[in-house]
Amino acid sequence: MEFAFPEVKLGKPRELMTPSNRRSFLMLDYILVMLGGALGSGARFWASGIVAERAGEFFPLGTLVVNVTGSFAIGFSAAFTDPEGPLLVSPRFRRFFMIGVCGGYTTFSSFSLQTLDLIRYGDWLKACLNTLLSFVCCLAAVWLGRVLGLMILPK
Repeated sequence: MEFAFPEVKLGKPRELMTPSNRRSFLMLDYILVMLGGALGSGARFWASGIVAERAGEFFPLGTLVVNVTGSFAIGFSAAFTDPEGPLLVSPRFRRFFMIGVCGGYTTFSSFSLQTLDLIRYGDWLKACLNTLLSFVCCLAAVWLGRVLGLMILPK
């Protein structure tokens, strides 16, 4: 699927984490990222709690679901709001959503701690399964989000 991997343009790499214009990177950018992080953290607490409540806590499934859906959301958003993409959004909105909301929502640190705890308790099978599923599913989700986003866009 070539539309998932657009032709790479040589030149200066674009950075989401750093502003393109230092003068425009004011305190407002920090506040927007923090607000997005608060929204994402609240959504993570709610979503992982719902999954844990329904599926039980024998496996960190809530964290896996949050990481996969967050990966999908950032991939989908990237397809639409790339600076060369069709949906013109401000860099501030991209930082708010992709760094703030998605960063607050996804739970890599929780994944790491839960995997370490599984290892500490000697449950190597679940630790390896958690690592493999998290890596494969999140990578597939970010790819699928991007592909779906690009498929929806007019050609």
